[in-house]
Amino acid sequence: MEVDAVFSGGGIKAYAFLGVLESMENKGLEIRRCAGTSAGAIVAALIAAGYKNKEIFELISNLELTKFIDPPVITKIFPLSKWFYIYFKLGINKGDILEAWLYEHLANKNVYTFKDLHLETLKIVVSDISLGKLVVIPDDLKRIYDINPDYFPVSKAIRMSAGFPYFFMPKQIPNLTSRKSLIVDGGLLSNFPLWIFEKEREINQRPLLGIKLKEVKNPQLGESPPTSINNAIDMFYALFSTMKQAHDTRYISKSEKNNIITIPVETQHATNLHINNETKERLIQSGREHAEKFLKFWPK
Repeated sequence: MEVDAVFSGGGIKAYAFLGVLESMENKGLEIRRCAGTSAGAIVAALIAAGYKNKEIFELISNLELTKFIDPPVITKIFPLSKWFYIYFKLGINKGDILEAWLYEHLANKNVYTFKDLHLETLKIVVSDISLGKLVVIPDDLKRIYDINPDYFPVSKAIRMSAGFPYFFMPKQIPNLTSRKSLIVDGGLLSNFPLWIFEKEREINQRPLLGIKLKEVKNPQLGESPPTSINNAIDMFYALFSTMKQAHDTRYISKSEKNNIITIPVETQHATNLHINNETKERLIQSGREHAEKFLKFWPK
C-alpha cells in the first residue's frame, strides 16, 4: 500500500527512524511522498531520492557522526575563539561536511536539485529568522525569495533544516529585500509538520502516516522527564524544545492522532554526536518495536 509520510526532527534520536522503516517495509507500506524537519528531512530526502530501506539502514547505522563536527581551524588553536564565532557567526560548526555528505549520497542517485525529484515528492521545513517565517522548500522558494526550485540544491535545503541554532552556523539566502535571510533548524517553528500535505489530502486519498519522536525518561514506561535547568546552556535547550513542540501540539487533531506513530526515545541532546553503538541500537529497536505495535492495527 502506498502512503505519504512525515518525519519529525530529533537530532541523533532519529536513529529510531531506521527501525520504523524496517517495520513499514515488513507491513508492505511504500512511501510515495515524504516530508521532514531537521534529521527527519535527511531521512525523507534519502527516501525521495530512491534509496531502499536496507541502503538507508547501512548508510546511517554505520555513520560516524563526529565527522560532521567542523569548527573553524583557529578554534582548535585558540579554544576561546569559539565565543567569537558564536557571537559574530551565530554558530560553532560550519556544517560544510554535513552538506557535502548529503550532496555526495544524493548524487549517487542522480539527485542534485529539486528538478531531479518527481513533483511533490519531497518537502523540507526550515525557519527564516530574518523574516520570521516558516518556509517549506521547494514550495516557498519562488514566492518568498524569487528562486527557481529547479536550480536549488536538495543538499542545501536539508543542511538548512538541520541547522541547530548555535551548533551550526546559519545558512544565508537572498530574499526580496536588500538583505539576506538567516535560515536555521526547521524545528524552531514546526518540528513535526504533519500539516504539510493538508491541501493535497483533500484531493488525494492516499493514507498519511506521521512518525514522531518523543523524548522520555524511560522509553519502556513512556515516562516524560521533567526538564532540569542548571545553567544557560540547559535553559537554551529547554527553550528550543518548548518552541519545537508548541506549534505542532496545537495543530494535531484527535483524528490525526490515529495516523501518528509515536516513538518514545531516551533523553539525548539533539547535538550529542558522540553517542555509542549501544545507544544507536536501542534507538533503532525502540523505533522497530513501537512501529510494529502501531502498524499491527493500522490503518483503522
